[in-house]
Amino acid sequence: MTDTHDNIQTPEPVYQTPDWEIPTHPPKRGFRNSKSLRNSLSLLNGAALAPPSRDPEGAVAKETPPPPTSSGASKPPLAAALRSRLDAVLPPQKTYLGRPRRFLLLYVILPLALLLLVVLPLAVGLGVGLSRRHSPASLPLPDNGGGVFTGDLTYYDPGLGACGFVSGGGDAVCAVSHVVFDAAAKEEGAAANPNGNPLCGRRIRVTRGAAGAGAGRNHSVDVEVVDRCVGCEPTDLDLSLSAFERLAPRDSGRVVGSWAWLD
Repeated sequence: MTDTHDNIQTPEPVYQTPDWEIPTHPPKRGFRNSKSLRNSLSLLNGAALAPPSRDPEGAVAKETPPPPTSSGASKPPLAAALRSRLDAVLPPQKTYLGRPRRFLLLYVILPLALLLLVVLPLAVGLGVGLSRRHSPASLPLPDNGGGVFTGDLTYYDPGLGACGFVSGGGDAVCAVSHVVFDAAAKEEGAAANPNGNPLCGRRIRVTRGAAGAGAGRNHSVDVEVVDRCVGCEPTDLDLSLSAFERLAPRDSGRVVGSWAWLD
């Protein structure tokens, strides 16, 4: 009876953890996780404490400021170059005419520069206009197709003219403008000898309207070129007294008339 009771094996007891002892928080990091965290922190600390690299590769990694614009980059060097050039020509420590350099620049050089800027273009424009106005193609020359020209008529006392002819007040002669006379001489290559001017001896018919002459018809007179008139415009004629009186009274002094080349 006793042996039978001893032979019966009793089951091992099962232990169950109570609910209040079950952990509700996540487990702590393992050894590997904590070690990797320490390595990361050490690397970050080392990078923060390490001095900046002087290698070209490190220089490339640095943040570079944006390049300056072309205007901002060119102005300072240009201003510095101009200032150095000015200092070399006019040193600032010297005096000029008993005055400092600033006075010389503001009251002498600047007004002269402004005057040149105004006068020079005006002179060039006037020169171009006069050259076009007195060009051979626009002058009343007999070889320019002829035509009728209108200008002032005056009178003078002839004598020995530029053509080498001696004339008197009773001769039907005239003097053409020096502009026309000299232009004709240049075309024929006779500028050195005025007696060989191609206009010498050429005949001109001068006409003046009836209203100015005080008659019922136009008045005209044929004259011969014997001289050059220095004070005449290209279309003006200076007549002998007898030729002028056939167009207008002597007291008129200056009248307007028309004329054309005859040959």
